[in-house]
Amino acid sequence: MKKFHMPTAYTILFILLILVAAATWFIPAGAYERTGEEETPVAGTYQAVDSTPQGPGDVILASFQGFYDAVDVALFILMVGGFLGVVMKTGAIDAGVSNIIRILNGKEIWLIPVLMIMFSLGGTSFGMWEETMAFYPLLIPVFVSAGYDPLVGISVVLLGSGAGVLASTVNPFATGIASGFAGVSLGDGLLPRLLMLFVFDAVAIWYVMAYARKVRAHPEKSLVAGFGRRFEAHKGGDVPSLTMRRKVVLALFAAVFLVMIYGVIPFDEIGVPIPTLGWWFPELSGLFLVGGIVIGLAFGLKEQELVDAFVAGAADLVGVGLIIGISRGITVLMDGGQITDTVLYWGEQALEGEGSVAFILLVYLIYIPLSILIPSSSGLATLSIPILAPLGQFAGIGGELIVTAFQSASGLVNIVTPTAAVVMGGLALGDVPYDRWIRYVWKLILIFFVLTIGFLAVSAIL
Repeated sequence: MKKFHMPTAYTILFILLILVAAATWFIPAGAYERTGEEETPVAGTYQAVDSTPQGPGDVILASFQGFYDAVDVALFILMVGGFLGVVMKTGAIDAGVSNIIRILNGKEIWLIPVLMIMFSLGGTSFGMWEETMAFYPLLIPVFVSAGYDPLVGISVVLLGSGAGVLASTVNPFATGIASGFAGVSLGDGLLPRLLMLFVFDAVAIWYVMAYARKVRAHPEKSLVAGFGRRFEAHKGGDVPSLTMRRKVVLALFAAVFLVMIYGVIPFDEIGVPIPTLGWWFPELSGLFLVGGIVIGLAFGLKEQELVDAFVAGAADLVGVGLIIGISRGITVLMDGGQITDTVLYWGEQALEGEGSVAFILLVYLIYIPLSILIPSSSGLATLSIPILAPLGQFAGIGGELIVTAFQSASGLVNIVTPTAAVVMGGLALGDVPYDRWIRYVWKLILIFFVLTIGFLAVSAIL
């Protein structure tokens, strides 16, 4: 019997598209009345509507519609790829990585907590998630060069930012939007969420460092042995010298990322008196395009060399862009079949008449499948909080705890769901199969799940 091989990310996503389309034939169609520019659902207004089941043609077209909806993210990924292609052409990354390893001299393990805390702060403060895609191809070679495997590099970015998003404190795109619909301020529930952030960060860092130590001491115990072959070149061999030109390239390289981070932070929404640029994917794409050109010229690349390096780098990430588009197709099918509101209505019915602890735990459990089907945290908040927050009042649950349950479930699912473009894209960049990621991270997900249940139950009692 042939050994089973996990399907690729594309196959997994197409299977999910087919399953969602099949569900539109069995789940009744329905809709809430909506109000305002955000088309916010109104609690208690759900009504059945004519069914619009999705067929094979809809499944095929959903991928294209999803790509149209995600074209800004996909183009951003291509521009990042082109930018990195130019930087790699200069040899500055290899020279810089080699220099970092030499300076740390066996203490590379401490990069893990430092970087994970940084990514976590980005996740908890401004929802740093899709923006992390630019860091995978940068950090994975660093950790591979230090004797670890691609999973360690992926974990530093994905679990670092993931823990921050899960315990969002002032994240305006999840916590802020949800708080607004729940009728509470962003500061309500802040202290419990800060405690959650500290605990979840500590657990995630411990988990990654334990695996990293094991892999470095016993490489044969790596869960991705035999994968990530394109990173083998970073484990040794001749590396370019760190010349003055390459130092200039690295300085410009760092400047681009710093500008990116500054550009996306909504300082005005989190109460920091600093000018807000309000950049998003179009502006960020332009930043990496210009950054690639400036770096190429600063290093002295000829026009043909610069263009070839940029195009080749963008080509390396075309697959990631396609994954992002396909994953968006799931929401397209649910909306087309008009079953999204029905699923939410079932949740509304299940919550009626429950006590405070049972109510908040059920809210959390309901949000887990909803987060798989609706990967956008802001979209899920807009759709669900106006329905669930009023129900919480009858159970004696404040709106801030509903918000915490929502963001905790959404953040937990973000780390593993194949409908999250960051998960599938990050794994593709690290050449890590999805099943290996699940084998690696499932214990941490279980720990996060149990901890969240505890936090919510205690908060409901207090």
